[in-house]
Amino acid sequence: MALKHVKQATIIKIALLLAILASLPKTIFLYDMISQGNLDFSGLQIKDLPYRLVFIFLFSWAILELNANISYARFKWSTPVRISVLFLANIAIFLMALTMFKVLYPILLDTEMTTRDKGFSNFTFGNLLIALFFIGRILRLQADKQESRIENEHLKQQSLQNELMALKNQIDPHFLFNSLNSLTSLIRDNEKATQFVRKLSFMYRYILKSGESDLVSLREELKFLESYTYLIRTRYRDRFSIDIQIEDVFLQEEIPPLALQLLVENAVKHNEISETNPLEVKIYSREGSIFVDNIMRPRTTIGEGTKHGLLNLKKRYILVCHKEITVRTENNIFSVELPVKTAA
Repeated sequence: MALKHVKQATIIKIALLLAILASLPKTIFLYDMISQGNLDFSGLQIKDLPYRLVFIFLFSWAILELNANISYARFKWSTPVRISVLFLANIAIFLMALTMFKVLYPILLDTEMTTRDKGFSNFTFGNLLIALFFIGRILRLQADKQESRIENEHLKQQSLQNELMALKNQIDPHFLFNSLNSLTSLIRDNEKATQFVRKLSFMYRYILKSGESDLVSLREELKFLESYTYLIRTRYRDRFSIDIQIEDVFLQEEIPPLALQLLVENAVKHNEISETNPLEVKIYSREGSIFVDNIMRPRTTIGEGTKHGLLNLKKRYILVCHKEITVRTENNIFSVELPVKTAA
């Protein structure tokens, strides 16, 4: 979900207002000069005022744009890195603007700055930097809040909560049909049939139970996935395998229910599974996320409804976790990154 930009009109208005306020002492001085009958506009004061207005306006615009838009919309950095880069960028713009202000002053105004003016400029730009940083953050938070409100309204209009509940409780008819076919072929072998029915029963109980909560622990999800993949292996035998490498520290973290199952099901539905091209799904933890990978061998025909599962999962993550999943396709590997949510 792309971040909503703070409107340029808003940034320009605030920058212009701050430029006027910061130039107010010079404006008052100019007013006093005129009120005393000094109408000589060829002097320094009349030149100094527009120079300060333009420079402070550009400085204010740059700092606001950086803190409200650029640092949040253009780069996907971790919070510590973003804060460090943002701090350095603010300081760099401050030093650059202040230096240019002092260097260009004698060139454009044909006079050197006094020590008093230099000190006043340092004070003005320094205080502006602090104020602009907080104003930029407030603008960013307001934009995020507005975006969140719009997104929530959009989700409500689509009755997403009902869609999520239906999604969590639905049983794929094709999967149920194939499972029953497999059960029929096993019915003569009591031990295998019993194990199959036990797994199937646990799986459907989990599906019904998952409708009561938006998040489950990764430990619970993996236990459910073990039953699901048992049924898949019963059907495909050696043509399907799954490799799970999850660090124990992740097992208490939470994800939306059926998230892993949906991705495994997606891999089964979209890829060829044969003796020559068996399907292997890898699930592993890395850098605070869970990854689900498989080699891409697309089927020539794909059943109806298979294109919406991943989209629904993305919506569930945004609604429940306030995070986005990442889908990558590199070197013929289809990979989905699922962020985990720390259990409360």
